[in-house]
Amino acid sequence: MKHVGRTIKQRKKCVVAYRVLPNDPDNCLVVMTENLMADEHDSLLKAVESDAGQSAYEFGEAMARHTLPDGRNMLAGFHTTGKLTKIATDQVELVPDSRNSIPLNELNQTIADQKGVTVADLALTGEPRNDLQKPKEVVDTDIPAEVVEAANEANVDGVLSDEELAAKYRSDADRMFKEAQRLRKEADALAPSKKKTKTTESA
Repeated sequence: MKHVGRTIKQRKKCVVAYRVLPNDPDNCLVVMTENLMADEHDSLLKAVESDAGQSAYEFGEAMARHTLPDGRNMLAGFHTTGKLTKIATDQVELVPDSRNSIPLNELNQTIADQKGVTVADLALTGEPRNDLQKPKEVVDTDIPAEVVEAANEANVDGVLSDEELAAKYRSDADRMFKEAQRLRKEADALAPSKKKTKTTESA
């Protein structure tokens, strides 16, 4: 299974959206799966397991073609909600199956050596990449400018400032509140809750 990984130190599961960033070959962009709502998590894994996801040179290409349950574009949606995290490639390992793993920086170097290019040359730029012999069905796309900008501004290893962390907490709280409301409505639709009625005693 391509694109599935975890952090090496904390062993937290993630999906690698971009193995190499333009002008920043030592860092990648990942989605930490534990930070996702249940429906977002399921949508992400379906995208990973899809033919488009498995054939994508960078999974971010497939994310740009998938939508979240609420209709948002997956790549843009995860970007705007802070779900894309910049992290050093030597801190992430890909886990194609339960018995094998490989550090992302080593994989990037191996691919670069096989292609006769540098690791930096592996980054998507929107230009034709005949040197990488990408599958014909995979269309070259730019990493959205706002995603690259956010990655360049982010702290490596996802360490946030107090202001960023507070904003993330507020955003998470809003999402959880909406999710709770949705689940409440679904529960009431399945089995309406019985409201207690006051009884008056006659004198």
